[in-house]
Amino acid sequence: MTTADASAVSPPFGRALCAMVTPFTRAGALDLDGAQRLAVRLVDEGCDGLVLSGTTGESPTTTDTEKSELVRAVREAVGERASIVAGVGTFDTRHTVELALAAEKAGADGLLVVTPYYSRPPQDAVEAHFREIADAAGLPVALYDIPGRTGTRIEPETLIRLAEHPRIVAVKDCSYDFLGAQKVLARTELAYYAGCDEHNLALYAVGGTGYVSTVANVIPRHLRSVLDAFDAGDTAGAARLQQRATPLIESMMSAGLPGAVTAKALLGELGLPGGPVRAPLRPADREAVDGLLAAYEFLTAG
Repeated sequence: MTTADASAVSPPFGRALCAMVTPFTRAGALDLDGAQRLAVRLVDEGCDGLVLSGTTGESPTTTDTEKSELVRAVREAVGERASIVAGVGTFDTRHTVELALAAEKAGADGLLVVTPYYSRPPQDAVEAHFREIADAAGLPVALYDIPGRTGTRIEPETLIRLAEHPRIVAVKDCSYDFLGAQKVLARTELAYYAGCDEHNLALYAVGGTGYVSTVANVIPRHLRSVLDAFDAGDTAGAARLQQRATPLIESMMSAGLPGAVTAKALLGELGLPGGPVRAPLRPADREAVDGLLAAYEFLTAG
């Protein structure tokens, strides 16, 4: 299959996806009302998919019950206006299967499954893990390749083999291996989503499907406009829009704080649902918040 053919593959979950934060109350409980309000805003502002309980959603510190409650609440709020992809990945294959089945029951449209972390399994074990989850649930699966956090990447050849599974349909790519991504795009029909906001346009331009964005929590419409400009043939305009977002992307994703921390800090300053982060994460200090606001105001001023 050619790269041109790959770019024509129908997006399984949409193009513009937000890796949504999980709102908490001041006391640290799950804020389902806030989650519903945030989800509706994101969809109204251009997101056609929401990824729940991912890295930005603080999945390591939410319970299995909270994960299911979140899917149900967001589905109730947005209906069928957006796809809901539930993060179910853990370092335990059996637990991941349990979460996948629970997400399916709660109303998710798809599953995001991260590479098993900490134990650093070899590639044949990584492949077996993903196949077991895809076999167990009836939902389409997006594989989440983020070796900087898990310690193990999904090698391109492994992805190419996994693409043969009928329910493995997509990749969220945080590998920082642009050549590897293009190799998989050229040889499979996997939908490739940029998981690093600085790559949104670049990956899209070589046949990617779209993005799963943390920064979209605060600027969903702007990020959507990058893809829309590119689709309209205005490649120079798309580049300008992407470049204008670069200071905010850098402040949120490359300034030493996790995206969940920076996204919630900005959401709080903007009066939007988010709330605190859960330990071991800590809130951004005033200096960091001021820097985030400056980058946000630079973007929105123009």
